[in-house]
Amino acid sequence: MLLSDYARQVKCTDRLSSNDLQPVLMGLFGEVGSIMATAKKHLREKSAYAGYRRAVEEEFGDALWYFNALCQRLGVSIQEVLSDAVKQGGYDESVVASHLPDGPIAHVSSANSLPADNQNLMNLGIAAAALLHIKDKESTGETRDLLRVFADRYLQALQASTIDFANVVRMNIDKTRGRFLHTDPEHLPTFDSEFPEEERLPLCFEIRFKKRNSGKCHLQWKGVFIGDPLTDNISNPDGYRFHDVFHFAYAAILHWSPVFRALIKQKRKSDPKVDEEQDGGRAIVVEEGLTAWIFARAKDLDLFAGQETVSFGLLKVVQEFVQGYEVERCPLKLWERAILDGYEAFRQLRKHEGGVVVGNREARTIEYKEE
Repeated sequence: MLLSDYARQVKCTDRLSSNDLQPVLMGLFGEVGSIMATAKKHLREKSAYAGYRRAVEEEFGDALWYFNALCQRLGVSIQEVLSDAVKQGGYDESVVASHLPDGPIAHVSSANSLPADNQNLMNLGIAAAALLHIKDKESTGETRDLLRVFADRYLQALQASTIDFANVVRMNIDKTRGRFLHTDPEHLPTFDSEFPEEERLPLCFEIRFKKRNSGKCHLQWKGVFIGDPLTDNISNPDGYRFHDVFHFAYAAILHWSPVFRALIKQKRKSDPKVDEEQDGGRAIVVEEGLTAWIFARAKDLDLFAGQETVSFGLLKVVQEFVQGYEVERCPLKLWERAILDGYEAFRQLRKHEGGVVVGNREARTIEYKEE
């Protein structure tokens, strides 16, 4: 039931061509390579690789996603393939060997220079390489054997890595749906709706960015100056003095910004635990650090001008940054929107050397308004 539910839930996250096997095969092979790379890092760094378990669970999940996509294109049920691999195990390994230039898979598997778990990963890589030779969408007996061999090697590698398969499945569902699908607004977190009005982020707000002759940027909210005047704080000017717009984008779209709360003095002090853990100094540093890191990447991408998406790799780092904070509940698709819309407003502020940004938490929007 878990696998059939998995296939159903991730089907809508598959944006690749349904008529082309090549991107799916390449993606599957690449994800298996990522599993092996993660294991290599763990072998090298041992206990110093603190994020190993989460990383390997994620990579096994990504490989499962591509394997499911391949099965769907071949008209095969992933549940049946994995079940057959568990029940039978009686496939003809010469089918795999016939696609390999270095001889039978049994020869490769007989090597005893590797620990058992590493050998299982090597076998998984060999099975993934054999799948690359599938050229059409016809589900022949040979193709089914190749799928079954891969499924068997996948499960063996999973077991050797002591990873919980159910956890891999659930994590991948959450990750892919959060990345590619728009969440119903009613199911998005708000974080402060249960707090007194004076402790909530404002539902609607206008912030004026005003550049003075000194070159510093001043912020004005409700006619009052807030925060400290900013310069770019770097030898090559890049407009970072306007970077507070990113915090306002987080507040409007994610309903989260410890920095904005501090600027307008609307922390949730009625709950000391929330005040300390979610609105305190460490949360502010995390938000500022994340914002600076994204900006460094954005400068290499023309500040996201003309882009409709943000790379999955960047969003995964964002996810790692905010672990342990309430905003980790926000799906990656919402983060993507906050980043792209925030940078649209930033580009306008930099172009006009100031202006007004308007945030609307109900609509989850941030927009630039020229003065």
